[in-house]
Order: sequence, then C-alpha cells, then structure tokens
Amino acid sequence: MAVAPLPPSPPSSKAGSGSPRLLHSGSGEWSVVVRRNVKSSLLLLLVLSTVFVFSVLHSSRDFAPPPPAASEALMLSQIPQLTAPEVSQTNPGDDGRADEKQIAVAENNVTDISLPSANSSATAATTPSEPAQTGDSGVNNMEEKCDISMGKWVREPNGPVYTNMTCPTLPDYKNCQKHGKDPGHLYWRWQPDGCDLPRFSSERFLTTVRGKRLAFIGDSLARNQMDSLLCLLSQAETPTEVYADAHDKFQTWRFPAHDFTLMVMWTEFYVHAEPVVGADGKPTPSFDIHLDRLSANWTRRLPELDYAVISGGNWFNRPNYLWEGGRRVGCAKCSEANMTDFGVPYAVRRVVRAAVEGIARCRGCKSELVAFLRTYTPDHFEHGAWFSGGYCNRTQPLEETELSPDSIAWKLRRVQREEVRRVRETAAASRSGRRFALLDVTKAMMLRADGHPGAHVDRRWQKNTVNDCLHWCMPGPVDMWNEVLLQRLTEISTPAAAR
Repeated sequence: MAVAPLPPSPPSSKAGSGSPRLLHSGSGEWSVVVRRNVKSSLLLLLVLSTVFVFSVLHSSRDFAPPPPAASEALMLSQIPQLTAPEVSQTNPGDDGRADEKQIAVAENNVTDISLPSANSSATAATTPSEPAQTGDSGVNNMEEKCDISMGKWVREPNGPVYTNMTCPTLPDYKNCQKHGKDPGHLYWRWQPDGCDLPRFSSERFLTTVRGKRLAFIGDSLARNQMDSLLCLLSQAETPTEVYADAHDKFQTWRFPAHDFTLMVMWTEFYVHAEPVVGADGKPTPSFDIHLDRLSANWTRRLPELDYAVISGGNWFNRPNYLWEGGRRVGCAKCSEANMTDFGVPYAVRRVVRAAVEGIARCRGCKSELVAFLRTYTPDHFEHGAWFSGGYCNRTQPLEETELSPDSIAWKLRRVQREEVRRVRETAAASRSGRRFALLDVTKAMMLRADGHPGAHVDRRWQKNTVNDCLHWCMPGPVDMWNEVLLQRLTEISTPAAAR
C-alpha cells in the first residue's frame, strides 16, 4: 500500500531567527495564533486520514477474492483478442501465387488464449443426450428461414449436378465410381421438413461470392467438402490451383473470372495439439490437446477471409489428453486410473468455444466476416472399425428408425449448436458485425450409410485393406453440405426487404 507523503518539515528554529512578534506578543495575540495553528493541524490531519482511507480501499479491491464461479459448468473466462499478423495483399486480378509462395505450415506456432480450468469440479458436468427428433430451432437466427436440419432423403431421378467424368479436379484415388462403387447412392436428394433445399447452382454460388475468399477449416472431412465444392463450381468455371502443400492439407484455388479464392486449412482440433510419444519413441494415435492455445495454422490466415467454414470432432474418437497452463489436467476417452475422463462432448465443447470466440475477437479480421460451423458427421463402420475389419456395404439410405437416440453424433451436434448460439449473443452484444451460422447436416448424414467409399478406393492411396466408411464419395451425399452452404450464403446476402 502506498503511504501518503508527509508534509515538508518547517525550518528548524534557531536562536534569534524566530518572529519577534510571536516571541514577544501579548497573550491575546498569542491565543489567536494558537487557534489558527490548531485549525491548520486539524485540517492537515483530515487530509491525511482521507488519503489513508482511500489507499486502504484501493488495496482491498486489488486483493479481493474472485467472484463465485458462473452457474454454467463450461463457461469460458475472458479470451483476449487475437492480433492478426501482417498479411500480404493480393490484387483482385492476381491468381494469388505471390501470396501463396510465402505460406509455411506453422506446426508449432500457436496463439495463447485464456480458457477455464478443467480442474474445477463443476467442469466435469456431462452433456445430456439429445433426442433424435429435435430440431432445436431456437438456435437458428433470423437469417435461417428454412430449418434444413430435419428432413428425409427422397429419390432424385436427375442424379447429381456433376459426374466423376465431368469434374476436372476429382483425384483418381477419390473417384468411387472408377473403383466400382454402385451408382445407386447418386439418386437421392435431401428434402427438409416444411421447406425446400434448392438444387446447387454453380453460377449462383460464384455470383454470390464474387471478389471473396472462403476457407474450409478442419480435418480431412473439411477437405472432402472443399473437393466437393470444386467439382460443383467447375461446372461453371474451371479453377486454377495456386498452392498445395506436400501433405494435401493446405490448398488454395482461384476462380479468376469471378475473382473468388477457395482454400482449405488443416487442423484436427482448432487448438494446438501434439502426438503422444510412446515408450518406443514413436507417435501413438493419441494427442496432447492444449485447450488454452489456438493453433496458428488457421488463425494466422483469418484476416484474409470473408467466409470461414469450420468443422471437426472425429479426431476425438481416440484417447486424447487435455492440457491447460502447461500441464495435463485430464483426458477424453482414456479411462485411465488416477486421471479424470471429462468425456468427448466436454472436449469438443472446449475446442469449439475456443475457435468461435477466437473468430469473434480476432482483432485484424474483417468486420463483416461470416463463420459457418458444419455440424458433426459420423462414420458408418459395421462389425468393426478402421483396423478391425469394419465395413459399410449399404446400398441405400438408412430408415429413420435405425438411428440411435443415444448416438454420440446427437450429443456433439448439440454441443456445437449451443456454442454457435452462445457466440452469436456475444457478437451481437459487442456489435462487431461478424456473423455466425450453422450448416446442420448431422441427421442427414447419419442416414447415409450408403455414401462412403468403403472398399471402392484406390489401393495405391489406401495401402492396406481397410475400408473407408468415414469420408464421402464424390459425387454423393457430401454435395448436400454445399447446397446448405449456398442456401445460407443466399440468405445472408439477400437484403431484408427482398426476402
């Protein structure tokens, strides 16, 4: 506590230096002087007391105990704004090559954020399961006129917008039809309850995003969606690849006639994660996930974007370890002794919240940035998994009665929807101008067990005998994700008076 400085001491009285009047005045004058000095002393004492009381109050505020924890178990603490790095600008007519030459995958580059402690007993609360039939329409904002999340697959005799023969960007190893996939999965379309989802229009999409930059941010399923969009848009304009890393994780494509840039950025968890090394010194399937450190693999490029589509969740289907403040605080799906297993829904909530809050508070990002969250899509392995003989031989969509109300897909979808609703409220309160929307495709994809490559893959790419029951054939059900994206872009871009 700072102590108020004492007033300067009066000069010491020396013989012969005092006031002749003070020393030799009469008693009347002396009493006046005494009263005057007493008043001055009292005034000085009052000032000193006031300063002292103010200092005590200020110090007690600094050392006051923290307020009680919020009632929500998973409430984040304050997240500081992300400071965007300097981004080189590309002229509208450029193909983006000069910009892309400077890209390097910053695996160890991270952005620190402040998130809640996973050590708190309150954070161990579990996420209740969600009934399979709920549309949870309260999460939809005013822009979403059609609840696309609930509906059914109906026959579509016209087939897809493109074929494996008309898409110039479809890699050989992702060409299901070339490797013997039955075409029956192509003749279905998603029919939402109570409204229609328009067929994808390449021209309408490119017109809507003219002069913009859009990035898919996530894992290989985010890349799956980008590959689908490339095929769809190539029916109107052939794109040019301007950047690709050696691992097929970061790509940039340009549609020069529409001045549109399409990107994909890899991140398994949104936050920084490192493979857990085993006793033999080799990486294991598990990761150390740092809940309080956003990965710069994608955050460093946010300032360039007009639209960001984030997705994820499938990398949590393995034992992973949760870190905060530089130490391990628990795990998800590990079931180890002497370690708190917070569960997959909790871990997904934490990383989704970190991601959307990071976007909402990004200091260098465009004020009109729109972020979409594509909800979780499950795999359809039967009688095993990736490395234990699992397969997916279905030839038509599942019946709704075949969906389990206890599926983890419903729980993760609920977590994602709740976090989008929460960040919308935060963005509205801050008046940042940034918007958040959902691409809710969980139920639609839960029904499409017939839409995976399965055994119909290029074995030069899939070097073992596993079946792929996680990714999606192109063309196929994955194209519906981009129909939903176009619908949301149209709603956001259409003036309110014209709706």
